[in-house]
Amino acid sequence: MITNELLDILACPLCKMDVRLEGERIICTKCGRRYPIKDDIPIMLIDEAELPEELKKEN
Repeated sequence: MITNELLDILACPLCKMDVRLEGERIICTKCGRRYPIKDDIPIMLIDEAELPEELKKEN
């Protein structure tokens, strides 16, 4: 389980903005990238992130 204390210190590795927890993903509040959580460990790697729908359509 991801605690609020952990969320408070995490930031998006790409744009350095705050993140929020949404289901089994950590979502950047600016760029919208979705970082997975595996075995209660956030995988905060840019290459592992899912792009938001708007960016998927552009690429």
